[in-house]
Amino acid sequence: MSEASEGRLGVCSDCVAPEEAFSLIANETRLRILEALWRAESRPVRFSELREAVGMRDSAQFNYHLGKLTDQFVSKSEAGYDLRHAGEKVVRAILAGSFNEHPHVDPFPVEGSCAWCDGPLEAHYEDEMLSVVCADCERRHGKYSFPPGGLNDRTDEEVMRAFDQRVRHLHCLAADGVCPECNGRMETRLETEGECCLGGGLRADHVCAQCNYAMCSTVGLSLLDKSPVVAFYSDHGVDLSSRPYWTLDWCVGDESTAVASRDPWDITVTVELDGDSLAVTLDGDLNVVAVDR
Repeated sequence: MSEASEGRLGVCSDCVAPEEAFSLIANETRLRILEALWRAESRPVRFSELREAVGMRDSAQFNYHLGKLTDQFVSKSEAGYDLRHAGEKVVRAILAGSFNEHPHVDPFPVEGSCAWCDGPLEAHYEDEMLSVVCADCERRHGKYSFPPGGLNDRTDEEVMRAFDQRVRHLHCLAADGVCPECNGRMETRLETEGECCLGGGLRADHVCAQCNYAMCSTVGLSLLDKSPVVAFYSDHGVDLSSRPYWTLDWCVGDESTAVASRDPWDITVTVELDGDSLAVTLDGDLNVVAVDR
């Protein structure tokens, strides 16, 4: 293994230990400094302007706290101070509500009907996870992370539109081999054992080799951004991006999915619309290998 590879796997003499990094921001003044930099109209920000934005009179104390953040969360130059990527991540997490918000949301009705029993669908929110569930048979049509900040200043309909776009984004990154959390290498495995939040017998497990972030999906869900499927809907005058994924049977179940071979994987998902059909064949990495219309 090369030295570069070892460094990427965590052997790093210059890195700050996680517990030390978190202790650096466990202070109200330091969090206010990061937020002030985030909200600055332009950056870098000079020392005096930053201290004024934070509202701290004691220059020595302010300099002490700013110094603790510098290099790890804040960068310093002749022009002033700016946020490093780690500092931006901290502020984004705070604004998303992941650190300090734990909202309670009563279930509310959502567009579409159950793919299994045609019953009404509801959205459930708990522990930063949003799920679409049938009110009659209780089958889930997906359960994915949705930070609390996504609920702010949105109607129920707007929340669900945002959720739909987030799910598409998460799976697009995963299919491209990029972890949505840490940008590490995302690996995809096809499984038939165990449960999936979408209820299908065959599922795709996406797991990050670096941070172990994981999510699952049906095979069909991976087709939402594939050009043959998008074009198929467009030919019928339908913008696929406007159709919530949970209203598309081929996205939430496996009745439209046929497995011709497991070694190697040969899978066909049939998409039907207005009496027309599109058969998309994929391999074990969910790459499209054939299209038949």
